Amino acid sequence: MRELLGNRNGKTAGGGGTGRRVLVQVFVLALVTAVGLVLGGPGAGSADAASSCGGRLAKTVTFSTGEVRIFRSRSYACAITVAKKPGPRRKMSVMIQVRGGRPVADSGMFTKQTGRVTVHALHRCVRAAGSVAGKSGATGWILC
Repeated sequence: MRELLGNRNGKTAGGGGTGRRVLVQVFVLALVTAVGLVLGGPGAGSADAASSCGGRLAKTVTFSTGEVRIFRSRSYACAITVAKKPGPRRKMSVMIQVRGGRPVADSGMFTKQTGRVTVHALHRCVRAAGSVAGKSGATGWILC
């Protein structure tokens, strides 16, 4: 590896060039970070931030104050609850369960959506439920 980092005189790096190399690495890292913030920004991505789950949208269950979205990848199922109108913090929850397994849930006070909950669901049925401010929606066994 040191042979690859040699300078013009054929000497290997490790002596006087180390400080300059670290400085260049720091500069490159700062530049990449700055470009990422300009192009991507902290709010980059789709306006529908619900894509925190991987895979394709398999089912959506709507209710008066929001909806539960279930995503499916090859071997995982994921669910989130999204409020119809973002607003002040309110009680929200989401749950997903694979048939024969324990439910995985996330609940708390949120403004727009609950965090994602994921289960391993290769060749297994799942069910999901969610609520926003006391109103809820649920699926039966799906994705079988």
